[in-house]
Amino acid sequence: MPGAGESGKSTILKQMKLINEGGYSRDERESFKEIIYSNTVQSMRVILEAMESLELPLEDPRAEYHVQTIFMQPSQIEGDSLPPEVGGAIQALWRDAGVQECFRRSREYQLNDSAKYYFDSIERIAQPDYLPSDQDVLRSRVKTTGITETTFIIGDLTYRMFDVGGQRSE
Repeated sequence: MPGAGESGKSTILKQMKLINEGGYSRDERESFKEIIYSNTVQSMRVILEAMESLELPLEDPRAEYHVQTIFMQPSQIEGDSLPPEVGGAIQALWRDAGVQECFRRSREYQLNDSAKYYFDSIERIAQPDYLPSDQDVLRSRVKTTGITETTFIIGDLTYRMFDVGGQRSE
């Protein structure tokens, strides 16, 4: 399945899995936790960086503490749960009018399509016993590298789909 980067190739395969295989197993959903945590933190980082370039201030200067919490996180969040201070920082920043204004201007910079979904769900995502829903998995974004084969059996037919990395170097 060829296509440009971030054009939805992998998302189509995820949708096919939901439709034809009844969704993701508990173990499969567990395996997406770190991706969802990373997508959420990276999206907030992108907004905060855009606020600086667009010269948009935080409504509450005391929220600067939360900004530092976000910027101190590694680009790949690892672990079984999102650190409570990170979930709290995202929740507080998402309520900030300056962050909301920057989000409204997201056409001026590149922001993950699922950012709002994850920010609106941060209270649930930040729970220690969080298990991603099928919708959470569907909205997750992982840069595809190389070629991935997925097989679906529908009725008497077997479909083999190939997902290729969408970057120019691939």
